Amino acid sequence: MTRAAPRVAAIVPAAGRGARFGGGGPKALVPLRGRPLVEHTVAALGAATVVEVIIVAAPADALETVARAARTAAGGKVAAVVPGGADRQASVARGLAAVPPGPDVVLVHDGARPLVPVALIEAVAAAAAEDGAATAAVPVDETLKRGAGEWVDGTVDRAGLYRIQTPQGFGRALLERAHREAGASGFRATDDAALVERLGHPVRLVPGAAVNLKVTMPADLELAEALLRREEPPSVAPRVGIGFDAHRLAPGRRLVLGGVEIPSPRGLDGHSDADVVAHAVIDALLGAAGCGDIGRWFPPDDPAYAGADSMRLLGRVRSLLAERGWRAGHIDVIVMAEAPRLAPHAAAMRSAMAAALATDPDRISIKATTLEGMGAIGREEGIAAQAVASLEAAR
Repeated sequence: MTRAAPRVAAIVPAAGRGARFGGGGPKALVPLRGRPLVEHTVAALGAATVVEVIIVAAPADALETVARAARTAAGGKVAAVVPGGADRQASVARGLAAVPPGPDVVLVHDGARPLVPVALIEAVAAAAAEDGAATAAVPVDETLKRGAGEWVDGTVDRAGLYRIQTPQGFGRALLERAHREAGASGFRATDDAALVERLGHPVRLVPGAAVNLKVTMPADLELAEALLRREEPPSVAPRVGIGFDAHRLAPGRRLVLGGVEIPSPRGLDGHSDADVVAHAVIDALLGAAGCGDIGRWFPPDDPAYAGADSMRLLGRVRSLLAERGWRAGHIDVIVMAEAPRLAPHAAAMRSAMAAALATDPDRISIKATTLEGMGAIGREEGIAAQAVASLEAAR
């Protein structure tokens, strides 16, 4: 019998102040290649198809800033950003309480490990689903000495010793029990695997990754910067595209703009849902990536796209960009229509498109204008939209 794919939630404890790092502010917001540290971490988790939802535990005084960074990185996968606790264990417990119904496996991944490979995330999730508990780990490959003051007090046999990384993964019920019993007894641990070990449950070791470093000291940040520079796409020139679409208005059709159905006696006529806003954005993104136009990827004579939801097409474009190392940067749209009034729907359109692109609504601007009665649009024969979009490196 084929085992059903696990439903996975990821908790990101990112509430530390970074005392060893210095700087005074939340470590989650330390800039790494121009983006907050936590944004890189959440982006990696969001890129793992197995991860369904993400919960971030953030400093109470930086909730909104961390939430904005997290949602920019993983869009609709971020289910909640909660205030962290007094220590890492308390932060994970708060995150665990915020996991919505559904996921049966929970990953815990340090907010300060921004370079975790997607393959490692998925390997730990699979091991946790199979064995109940798993952690990323790398064998100790250096000589270990026990010290007493300033003197060596003996050599430690490194055979069988591991440096533990995250993510760590657990059956949801098991992790909830481990936190519940640790909280009742006052037991504290530096990782969640130790809480599960305390219950007598074995924890599987999953080979970790050398690049999965934890940013603890300023030198760690410099190393992470260097590793990210190495992975950047070779072209550093700005990538900007422009898109345009127009459709006639027709009776008996829904009016869908930017993924939002707008009350109207007429809708736009087209092979799909004729969402001119989404289509203009798709063309702009494809153009910026050098991938042609919407007709190349979603032909208007293909029955598969008859009546298609353009938000689904936008999600396909997001995947297409990711395969090439890009993601949507900023998007600016102007909609040309005499009626209906579109300003009241702009926020909903931004949210719908942001969810499809796994980005933040603040990165999308939608404006509406009329043509003051001039031309076909001015005579209310149709609606048009023009979009400009930029791309940025996906990591």
